[in-house]
Amino acid sequence: MSASTPSTVSHAGSKPAWALVIHQFRYDLRSFLRNRQSRFFTLALPILFLLIFCSVFGNGTVRVAGGRIKESTYYVPGLVALGIISASFVNLVISVTTQRESGILKRRRATPVPAWVLIAGRALTAVVTAIAIAVLLVAIGGAAYGAHLPGRTIPAIVVAVVLGSVTFCLLGYALASVIGSADSAQPMTQAVMLPLYFISGVFVPSDIIPKWLTNVASVFPVRHLSQALLTAFNPHTTGSGFAWHDILILGIWGLGGLVVAIRRFSWQPKET
Repeated sequence: MSASTPSTVSHAGSKPAWALVIHQFRYDLRSFLRNRQSRFFTLALPILFLLIFCSVFGNGTVRVAGGRIKESTYYVPGLVALGIISASFVNLVISVTTQRESGILKRRRATPVPAWVLIAGRALTAVVTAIAIAVLLVAIGGAAYGAHLPGRTIPAIVVAVVLGSVTFCLLGYALASVIGSADSAQPMTQAVMLPLYFISGVFVPSDIIPKWLTNVASVFPVRHLSQALLTAFNPHTTGSGFAWHDILILGIWGLGGLVVAIRRFSWQPKET
């Protein structure tokens, strides 16, 4: 064991930083794709929700800024937000907490690979997965329900998806740092996110949500991610479709998550 350590250090040190991140990303992506539960809740569930919502509620119209749009056009960006959060927050919190409590993170931290590479590889997995689910939902929404994305707002969608993914990754690491056991990771994430999905207009149109609940939702990043995406999807939107206020709030939440994660994140199991 001791004889192999120097060569391992030399091998890791000889690679550029980007190569180490890509190597870790490939490992984390394979681990994600081999996990049936993660695949279902992250990739399949948002698509299933889109099919159910458009089938149950029909494809009428809903009031948004500037006028009325088809319900499918409303639900696609909301469920893209759901997919982003599932990939970069819910799945990350559960997997990181489980790996920490099982000792996997501790063993990884003992390798010559820098800690930031391990974190960046996992975050990159979440971002790529979020982009994939966003593309799938946009494609299905456009082909099956006529929820077409205006071409001029594609850059705004890309920025919202990437920023939302990074923000919720940081928040995921922050929340994982305060969860005490692997068993409580999934219940805690669901307890946090499910109410926010409802009051943020992801599952129900915002125009039927009481104003005071909308005001509460405006404090949290879920609504701002959903609104940033909806602004870009809204055919009544003029210009490039960037919702700068929502983007700013997302950035602030991301910085807050980064501060908490830096101060509290641990590679050691909390349960002894």
